[in-house]
Amino acid sequence: MPNSLEAIKQPVSKDLSEFEAHFKKAMKSSVPLLDKITYYIVQKKGKQVRPILVFLCAKLFGNITESTHVAASLIELLHTATLVHDDVVDDAYERRGFFSVNALWKNKVAVLVGDYLLSKGLLLALETHHYKHLQTLSTAVKQMSEGELLQIEKARKLDINESIYFDIIRQKTASLISAACSSGAASTTSNDADIKKMWDFGEKIGIAFQIKDDLFDYGDADIGKPRGIDIKEKKMTLPLIYSLNNSSKDEKNKIINYIKNGSEDDAKVKEVIDFVKRKGGLEYATQVMQRYRQEALDIIETLPESPSKASLIQLVYFFTDREK
Repeated sequence: MPNSLEAIKQPVSKDLSEFEAHFKKAMKSSVPLLDKITYYIVQKKGKQVRPILVFLCAKLFGNITESTHVAASLIELLHTATLVHDDVVDDAYERRGFFSVNALWKNKVAVLVGDYLLSKGLLLALETHHYKHLQTLSTAVKQMSEGELLQIEKARKLDINESIYFDIIRQKTASLISAACSSGAASTTSNDADIKKMWDFGEKIGIAFQIKDDLFDYGDADIGKPRGIDIKEKKMTLPLIYSLNNSSKDEKNKIINYIKNGSEDDAKVKEVIDFVKRKGGLEYATQVMQRYRQEALDIIETLPESPSKASLIQLVYFFTDREK
């Protein structure tokens, strides 16, 4: 069974190669500085999981069309814009092992580059008359912004329960993955039930993906981000929420105090990590992640057999079994 991304994208590898040219063209600018920066971004691209999802979901329902390429470019433009802005917000000077845009060209330029990419995505949809894609992606960007702001608001008070946590990650992480899956489907079918089904599929794998990310904060492997970073940023993730809800009032107050006032103290961060491990927070979060994974698989199993379906099943496992 294929377990590498190269094997997973096999059914759409030719389409993805063509997409590269589409995407580079979509990034082009007549302003030399902007062109230099967008060229840098394209050279440092990540795994391109979202475009892969667009093409695989499109191929479930028909042959790849120009609409599929527009959807994939739109997704990648908007995703790249949010990453550039995130690095500014987070004061991050590295992205995927390379200098971030704000590290090389400062915050003001990075914000403007993010704005440019966002506008290019919107214009691409308008110029090609793909209004359905525009609606889907605009909904996703709105939800992502709301999710981030809700997380910031809750980080100040640390008054978060599981229900609010799932609201945050459904909007912040899962919405763009949902948009990739549903816009891919919408590029090859007009069946609203199938398009909605793929939105739901994307939401399930997006939530599972984020829970897996939460678990990395407590792991021992070198995953490219320091352990305890979520704790230092006062993010209330699922392993921590579960552990706090299953502890005494004194324990809870002590840990919340560490997060509020001692999140820069490595010894206290380690104590929070040990507390979560002791309380079974990692096991609980893993079980919830596996439940969402199964719900995603149940959705995809309702569709006819095809190479794209097989790849999507493997991609679900790739999301939840990955080591970084």
